[in-house]
Amino acid sequence: MGSFKLGGMTFGSLFKKPETILYPFEQKPAPAGLKGHVANDAARCILCGICQKCCPADAIVVEKKERTWSIDPFRCVQCGSCVRQCPKHCLIMEPTYTAVATAQSCTVVTVPDPKKETAAAEATA
Repeated sequence: MGSFKLGGMTFGSLFKKPETILYPFEQKPAPAGLKGHVANDAARCILCGICQKCCPADAIVVEKKERTWSIDPFRCVQCGSCVRQCPKHCLIMEPTYTAVATAQSCTVVTVPDPKKETAAAEATA
């Protein structure tokens, strides 16, 4: 009896679409509710460091003197606590998968200084 079921499954799969995909070349559509990865809108970021303090995986590093915000996507657990705690709402969870990487690297965002931008705008006016 078991061999008849196995034969039926094998014969049936000859005429169906394959269940797998060629991943790097083909991608499935993102399911509803996918958290994806964290992105920072640098223009709105004030480098307060709240996201760094509330991150349970220590994936975020805020350097106020260098005016940089960085995240290690290999340490991030996509919990979204940094997004919820951000007072300026500059962090978002993009509903896309993290890009394929062959080496571990951090995403570094340079945050522009609003004081220098204001001074430069006044100097040109």
